[in-house]
Amino acid sequence: MERIAVGNDHAGFTLKTELVNVLNDLGYSVTDLGTHDTERVDYPDFGSAVGRAVANNDADVGLLVCGSGIGIGMAANKISGVRAATVHSVETATLARQHNDANIVCFGERLIEVETARESLIAFLNAEFEGGRHTQRVQKLNNL
Repeated sequence: MERIAVGNDHAGFTLKTELVNVLNDLGYSVTDLGTHDTERVDYPDFGSAVGRAVANNDADVGLLVCGSGIGIGMAANKISGVRAATVHSVETATLARQHNDANIVCFGERLIEVETARESLIAFLNAEFEGGRHTQRVQKLNNL
């Protein structure tokens, strides 16, 4: 996994910037689809843009940030082939990949500490889908 599409709304700009720095330091190829400041915007525009990048294989995974991590993840999940998960800890980030084969991780800037988000992002990127009993469930998600 090398290519990461990133997006945020105005409420997620600061945390997104911090997390992009982490990704750059780790050597990932980052495509930042915006927004690029704190001027008010609509999260569905950015959630769907990252969702399309992942679904179209222009990125291996995605990273989304808004105030809660919920709305922007909902927008991404409207795109066929996307499994976006809003996470709050290393454990939820790891399980999102291992059990749900999540391909986009979402954070809420207003709800998570920066260090927890950093650690959770790294955990998400390092975790792998376990397959096995989870494969049929993920296929059912894909078929919806």
